Amino acid sequence: MSDSIDVGDRIRIVSLPPYVKTAEPMPMLRPPDVIRVGEEGTVLSREPGDYWSVRMENGAYLLSSQYLEKVDAD
Repeated sequence: MSDSIDVGDRIRIVSLPPYVKTAEPMPMLRPPDVIRVGEEGTVLSREPGDYWSVRMENGAYLLSSQYLEKVDAD
């Protein structure tokens, strides 16, 4: 999955992780309900370990590609 996602792509959350890590200089762990399944965001950068920095409506988070799917441009 990760090779089909690129920086700048629109993505959708397909499932929630047990916790969410913020993508800030001082990252924090947040409960998974800060994002929701089906919510869309934009990929900001690729991070080590098959993680992506993703800008969502209420902040930027580090998410594994297993929780993401690329949104096809129609």
